[in-house]
Amino acid sequence: MPFSRTQLTAPSAVAAAFVLLLLPASSPRPGARRAHVPAKRSPSPRTSPIPNLPGKRLVTHIVDYPPGVRSAEHRHAGSAFILAYVVSGEIRSQVDDEPVRVYRAGETFFENPGAHHRVSENASDTKPARLLAVLIVDAAEKELVISSSQ
Repeated sequence: MPFSRTQLTAPSAVAAAFVLLLLPASSPRPGARRAHVPAKRSPSPRTSPIPNLPGKRLVTHIVDYPPGVRSAEHRHAGSAFILAYVVSGEIRSQVDDEPVRVYRAGETFFENPGAHHRVSENASDTKPARLLAVLIVDAAEKELVISSSQ
């Protein structure tokens, strides 16, 4: 299944490391009031080789979504497996053809390699949201985010 959710405690999520690398904002879906500004992601990703998985590395980011902000549709590197953890607020997300869902603080979702992240936005027009995630990718991968328009 390309899209699933589990509940993690904050300590286990912190131990796992998080963060999702996202693209700048795009125009909102019809009928939605979404700002045309990008989500604020950590200035530079943290990265580390994975000792027991030769040829793989872990890449992490923190993404802050001001109220009403969304990211453009995108895919990640073909080798990227992603765990996304909602630290605060609510994130509306859709991966591949799964239904659009709202994830609240403490919930997670996954993206399989090659998955199409169709919706990624703050579900609130008044409160900020923060997403943390981890990407496990081939060590040689350079481009971690691919715009769906490419």
